[in-house]
Amino acid sequence: MYEKGVRMVDISEKEDVYRECIAEGYIKLKKETIKLIKEGKIKKGDVLRTAQIAGIVAVKKTHDLIPMCHPLPITAVNVEFEVFEDKIKAICKVKTTYKTGVEMEALTGVSVSLLTIWDMVKSYEKVDNYKETKIYDIRVVKKIKA
Repeated sequence: MYEKGVRMVDISEKEDVYRECIAEGYIKLKKETIKLIKEGKIKKGDVLRTAQIAGIVAVKKTHDLIPMCHPLPITAVNVEFEVFEDKIKAICKVKTTYKTGVEMEALTGVSVSLLTIWDMVKSYEKVDNYKETKIYDIRVVKKIKA
């Protein structure tokens, strides 16, 4: 047996516990792009609704994307946005009652939501080679284990 290989952490002996995580992150965009999003004039469609759905799907697929994540029985996902003059904040809240936490799921939900926004507005942002565009400050802001 190869002892130094990679393997998932064995959680089979752990008790199911209520867990919740909130993660957030930002995408900086040109003010003109934000205005088009607010006015519903982005060619690809409703940016925030699409990013919301993408974030929810990403939470449910986290174990497929990150090799050592366990598949979890997700009981709730909420993705919301705050729109500012030159940036959008994505907030993802994930809940479960299980043997391991949902931090990676919440972080993945935020990340994919922000990437989806970028994809939907890239034709407006790439004009100056994405000079102002960036995704940043993705982090866990709250974790509950009860």
